Amino acid sequence: MVKFQSPDFDRRGLLAGLVAVAMPGAGLAASHKKATPKPPPPPPPPPLVTVLGDSITAGLGLKSDMAMPARLQAALDRMSIKSRVQGFGVLGDTSANGLARVDRVPAETTVCVIALGGNDLLLGLDPSMTKANLRAIIQHLKNRGVRVVLAGVTAPALLGVAYARRFTALYPDLAREQGVFYAPDFFTGVIGVSRYMQRDGIHPNAEGARIIADRLAPVVAQALRV
Repeated sequence: MVKFQSPDFDRRGLLAGLVAVAMPGAGLAASHKKATPKPPPPPPPPPLVTVLGDSITAGLGLKSDMAMPARLQAALDRMSIKSRVQGFGVLGDTSANGLARVDRVPAETTVCVIALGGNDLLLGLDPSMTKANLRAIIQHLKNRGVRVVLAGVTAPALLGVAYARRFTALYPDLAREQGVFYAPDFFTGVIGVSRYMQRDGIHPNAEGARIIADRLAPVVAQALRV
């Protein structure tokens, strides 16, 4: 004798079957959703170039976009050199002042341009002291893995031929000794030329800042490519 099955029982079986059929598809859809690749991480920022200097680096008397650091950024951009240039200049800084704050050069700095010594020259400081301070700055930066560009300064003979010779020579001597990149005197043809100077006769105007930056740019680019 065949046992009678009610219509309700059949409906329950049918529903169970439909659920069983539907479940694998739902799981597959979920697995597809989980497998969606994550977006790639953002690219790292361009290498940072920090210019450790005095009032010329600080852009005294100029709008920020006309000052030497901004002009250096523009020059590197024209050369298709990826970089971020940051000015780190303080009005009146000597090489000793630069040494006192070298610890504050940003940690992410790839290349540091040392543009100091002009105020040492104006104060008539002993070139051996300037050289010692610059040497200590360079060594501190090198110990941090920062590449260094040393910007040279040429002393005028009116300060005394012997003094001017000693002061001018300390920059290339120090660059050779420490094995750092060297930018020969980039002020020549700017300092003392009225059309490139502000009224004080000491600080470059916007065009003078552009010339200085254009002279620095190839050496900075070389340091960035290493």
